[in-house]
Amino acid sequence: MKRIYISYNYIIYVNGTTVTPVTLKDAKYKQNDIGWTIYDQTNSTFFVEFADITTFYTTESGTVFYTDKTFTDFLNSYTGIRDGQPLPPDQNLYYQKQVIVNQSNVSTTLGGVIDSTKDYFIDGIIDLGTTQITVPPTGITISGHSFDLSGLTSSEDNYTMFISESIAIGSGNMLGFDFYVSVTGNNSKVYELYDATGFNAFELIRINYINCTSLGDIYDYRQGLESGTGRFGGSPSLTLHGLWVGGYRITTSIVRSMSDTTTEPLFKAGTLFQMNSRFLTDINCDLGTLQPFCDFIPSNFPNEGTVQFKGVLMTRDGVADSNDTNITPNLSASGVCCNWDDNVGMDNTFVGGTLSVTSQAVSTITTPGIAVDMAGTWTASDLQHFDNPASNELRHIGTDPKDFRVTFDFVIEGSSGNVIAVEMVKIDTLANVTVEYTQTRVIDNLQGARDVSYFTGTFNIRMNQNDLLVWQVINTSGTGNVTVELDSQWIVEER
Repeated sequence: MKRIYISYNYIIYVNGTTVTPVTLKDAKYKQNDIGWTIYDQTNSTFFVEFADITTFYTTESGTVFYTDKTFTDFLNSYTGIRDGQPLPPDQNLYYQKQVIVNQSNVSTTLGGVIDSTKDYFIDGIIDLGTTQITVPPTGITISGHSFDLSGLTSSEDNYTMFISESIAIGSGNMLGFDFYVSVTGNNSKVYELYDATGFNAFELIRINYINCTSLGDIYDYRQGLESGTGRFGGSPSLTLHGLWVGGYRITTSIVRSMSDTTTEPLFKAGTLFQMNSRFLTDINCDLGTLQPFCDFIPSNFPNEGTVQFKGVLMTRDGVADSNDTNITPNLSASGVCCNWDDNVGMDNTFVGGTLSVTSQAVSTITTPGIAVDMAGTWTASDLQHFDNPASNELRHIGTDPKDFRVTFDFVIEGSSGNVIAVEMVKIDTLANVTVEYTQTRVIDNLQGARDVSYFTGTFNIRMNQNDLLVWQVINTSGTGNVTVELDSQWIVEER
């Protein structure tokens, strides 16, 4: 069987019992009037006639024959000489979808018209100077060896590294992998990008920002993703503008050595900023002395629980302080838009709340077996995603979660021997009333003038948005009044 194919690092030529491997790394070819010669630096070589190429298979298994065109394409893809001419200096020998960027060609590669079908590979540390990278509406992909070996830098003043051609034209996906960025000039920044369609991604994997003056501005992108990114030194504030329908996630990322004079937050709400999905982070962050993490406000996040700090380690100048109000100056863990848990150096969200009797009063019973609301002054505490529209009422103002645990501890004074029941009533937005739980006790005949009974328990309940809970009391055996005593309380908490 006759075949020519790629195997590991070789071009393999097989013609009957003749097998010739040509080293792929050094492979070159030339042609004359009758055929092609393929060779490498070790003088391993083979020759194929034009007239004979259609008898060679394209793979080791041998199912498809070459044509003149497909063999020429094969040679152009895997060898370093095309019809006797060397490859262009920015053309990768092995990957036709990759453009090699170095210091000598950066002005014509990244600084030229971007081909969105190619990956621009950063081969070394490249100083762009004043050269800007215009991200077209079809997007850009940039990669490197690692954030130690590949980098894009500029120390020019009033400079922006990544730009859109114009606001009207905009840019597509911004995709970056495995390099670092350092933009250090006065009034300079890394990005000023406008989404061309509102449905593109800003995604950066294993990118380090070193001593950047600012990360700049991103407008109306669908979503953002950072994974394994780092911010080291400078004041790398990123401003998000417009509508983001798909959210932003920054995960497994670190922040260190921030400027102690900057007051710019790491993430800043820009013009008409709104995020319809979640902003999620598990960042390991050491803020500068005066620096907030973000300046977002609740109205930037119209959907409940979409500001998510999950497993964050937050410090300022190396010290963790969950009472630091400058971390998120406009947000709190109890806000409806917030869902924070397992954090160190930040508050956590505990959905629910507590009502306690701080001033007792008589609940008047006029008819046996008819429920009345428990009287007294009930004081709310630690309400998170709940409010207290009236005494002895808690209302779920969120949409998620829906499943809760109710724990209660009441001491009720009444007439000895009376049979007293307490019940939890839920009222929905359509004014439908359901009794969710009932407990019955007999008022004990205690020594002295005070006869009481103790009501305690725990049960589960499901609540939708704006469902209202209230406790009621019933004298099932008479019209004797009752009093819910001081420090009685009930608690609602997420299951």
